[in-house]
Amino acid sequence: MPRTRHTAAFALITVAALALTACGSDDPAAAPAGAVGTAAAKGKIPTQDVVSSVRKNQAAAALLPADVRASGTLTIASSVGSPPGATYLPDGKTVAGTDIDIADAAARALGLRLKRETAAFEAILPALDSGKYNLGTGNFGVTDERRRTIDFVTYLNDGQGFAVRDDSRLAKVTDLTQLCGLTVGTAAGTTFEATLEENRHRCADAGKKPYDVKTYSDPGAIWASLQQGRSDVVMSTINGLRYAVGQQEGVRFLNEFKRLDVGFAFKKGTPLAPAFQAAVNGLKADGTYDRILKKWGIGASAIETSQISPPEIK
Repeated sequence: MPRTRHTAAFALITVAALALTACGSDDPAAAPAGAVGTAAAKGKIPTQDVVSSVRKNQAAAALLPADVRASGTLTIASSVGSPPGATYLPDGKTVAGTDIDIADAAARALGLRLKRETAAFEAILPALDSGKYNLGTGNFGVTDERRRTIDFVTYLNDGQGFAVRDDSRLAKVTDLTQLCGLTVGTAAGTTFEATLEENRHRCADAGKKPYDVKTYSDPGAIWASLQQGRSDVVMSTINGLRYAVGQQEGVRFLNEFKRLDVGFAFKKGTPLAPAFQAAVNGLKADGTYDRILKKWGIGASAIETSQISPPEIK
């Protein structure tokens, strides 16, 4: 595909990134590990309700602080960007995605009502410390650096991967020095940006030209930079990349680079973590968790059990 994007292709991926839900599948278990579901490949919007049947988990709710049980409400900040994590429906107001369904299901299990505000990905973690929000979602990967200031309750396993145009000579990125001399497009304030910046020196150490990192706040802009040749490779979430390449021509998913646990984010030292951990594990036990992942076609990202701030996966 030529590097200059056709208008229709541009519209398609922009809508896919910002307006559509993602990755529905008739039977994700029948697909190869990590593959997108059939509905995602067709750009369909999963509409099945997998949350309203959740019943209160009395044992998990008992772990909540007394003042939270009394108020019955928590404020959650949700980063809305790329499917299948969280995105806007065509009405431009309703949010949907894996992050949304799991948060809503956990809240129902705890007998809570979530007051949801959408916020920029890079703004959520600092706002938790200030007390502006009780918790946040945004496909937040659990890293040792983040664990110093944030508590996590895990509910997914996703991670870092790469995508390129079909004309790229890259076959698989197993070492970041393979990116030397290239331009990498990624999202601002993410583990992708941090990983790239922390390792940029390795190109110079190897006597090679450093790679250039271009960051964007708009998911559609990342893909535009790739399609138009301003970026040679995109680094993003494994699930998000697999979805996105199914929605546009001339690009391909390259490979997984690193897996990371993903979790609800809380202020360090939060008393809410044990209750949310119990809620997630309860959703796994009653089948709700599997139904949510099946709806979004990401069964390969299931975790065995929810953990509180586990060490970063190396």
